[in-house]
Amino acid sequence: MKTRFVLINTSHAGNVGAAARAMKVMGFDDLVLVAPRWPNVLRKEETIQRASGALDVLENARVVATLDEALDGMSHLCATAMTPRDFGPPTVEPRAHFEMLLKKERLALAASAPEAENTSNPAEGCEACGGAAPAGQTGVAFLFGCERFGMTNEDVYRCHAALSIPTNPRFGSLNLGAAIQVIAYDWRQALGGFAVGDATPARVQADAAQVAGMLGHWEQALTSIGFLDPAAPKKLMPRLNQLFNRAQLSPEEIHILRGVAKAMIETAQAKR
Repeated sequence: MKTRFVLINTSHAGNVGAAARAMKVMGFDDLVLVAPRWPNVLRKEETIQRASGALDVLENARVVATLDEALDGMSHLCATAMTPRDFGPPTVEPRAHFEMLLKKERLALAASAPEAENTSNPAEGCEACGGAAPAGQTGVAFLFGCERFGMTNEDVYRCHAALSIPTNPRFGSLNLGAAIQVIAYDWRQALGGFAVGDATPARVQADAAQVAGMLGHWEQALTSIGFLDPAAPKKLMPRLNQLFNRAQLSPEEIHILRGVAKAMIETAQAKR
């Protein structure tokens, strides 16, 4: 699905940069600004700084005069509005709505697949898309109003759904950039999400020979400080062996423990 984020009458340049950053980390790059306060907002220093590396999203962004221009090619419109209204689209929780939207899109694709090669007329769009787009070609637009007043009633009325992010009932005010991040994250998760990359190298476990060598070193050290009696060792070393096996030591940790054993032996010898 095509995805577009539409910011209407944005008044703070920093929020435009924050929007670009929020979009990029979730893999989206179609940003349209409708009549922002600053015509040159995409080039303002505050915008660039808040984008924090998402300059490609800013370069790809467009500034238009009307909402009609911003919605060109979009078939399913999602408002982001918290203010109660007597009339308008249903208020829905983002994740549930996204699941419904994608389910209907998949059904539309499955229904149109057998006829795809034998007809020149595209299949009708899914019900959730308002019937405006062929199956598999849904364009989803997320609309965000100005920071101070939100979206106008007229803009909300054009939408198929009003997304409401579940928040603290006593305080539901979200910064524009934060709201965009939440919606972008939930939409990306609905589309399949991204795999989590390892932040640290894969752990290497010491082999049995390294553990045995370290245990022999510790046996010497414990004997040198009088903690282990070689004549009556009991089960001390087997228990330590089990302890270190559970710890799944790395080679680096083996080196540390052998260093401790060496220091114990040297200290004991110095006191004699």
